[in-house]
Amino acid sequence: MLVLLRLSIGWHFYTEGLTKHNQGNWTAAPFFANARGPLAEQYRQMVWDYDGRYRLNKSATMQVLAVYREQVATHFDFDKDQKRQAQANYAKAIDQFDWVMDENAADIEEFKLGIDRVKKFDTDAKERSLREGVDSLGGQRDTIRREWTGKARPALDQIDKIWDNYAVAQNAIASERQLAAKGKFPLRKPRTNRIDTSIVDGLLPYFDIAVGLCLLLGLFTPVAALAAGVFLFSVFLSQYPPETGTTSSNYQLIESMACFVLASTGAGRFAGLDYFLHLFVRKSEADEFDEDDDA
Repeated sequence: MLVLLRLSIGWHFYTEGLTKHNQGNWTAAPFFANARGPLAEQYRQMVWDYDGRYRLNKSATMQVLAVYREQVATHFDFDKDQKRQAQANYAKAIDQFDWVMDENAADIEEFKLGIDRVKKFDTDAKERSLREGVDSLGGQRDTIRREWTGKARPALDQIDKIWDNYAVAQNAIASERQLAAKGKFPLRKPRTNRIDTSIVDGLLPYFDIAVGLCLLLGLFTPVAALAAGVFLFSVFLSQYPPETGTTSSNYQLIESMACFVLASTGAGRFAGLDYFLHLFVRKSEADEFDEDDDA
């Protein structure tokens, strides 16, 4: 039964990681942004540029795009004509940014005015106690938050598209020979927090794959199962209290407890590579004991 449990959880993690990796543009941002419960604010802050302050700041956007322009030129070793094209792409992207800001000026202004109001919901103890004590007020808080984020969403989506198209355009300047020799150069988002989705999105697919393979092979099972259990329990906490139905986080809670069982029972020694690892460790300990006894 432990082997079946280990294999089923391992397969779950492995396929989840593979799917995220193959998507290419997978992100944990929607999950963190919709977190609720006592730790909701901590999870929301893990969303890259959650409040849009970075992308809506023209100076910050200009700096990111300018740095990327120089990085691409260095990466491919652009000649003078290619550098002029890169500068033209930069100027076009800034013009597009200005257009988006002008077209959405009213909503952006309202969004910026609402930042402090929404933050007060999560940081002001009196505000939280009053609203969480009355169901209707708690629901009103969530409604206000959704309306607030919705104000800037069209502009932020358009700015994201500008960044994506800018990266494509700059890489397109490179010749076939340069692309073959160097490969495409990605536009990396500057971190807006110590740990945010700009880091998590890249690491999580490999974490899932690594945990899945370890559990499937029964290799380093206690460590892999413990890591999986802690991860799933953090997922449960992000959606606390859990609701009933197909979207309930109770499923993550149950699977995390199953992972803790695997971590504490040596499940990898049954039909797993941990059997040979354990055998090697025991043999080494026995050899040391024999040497000490001879001495």
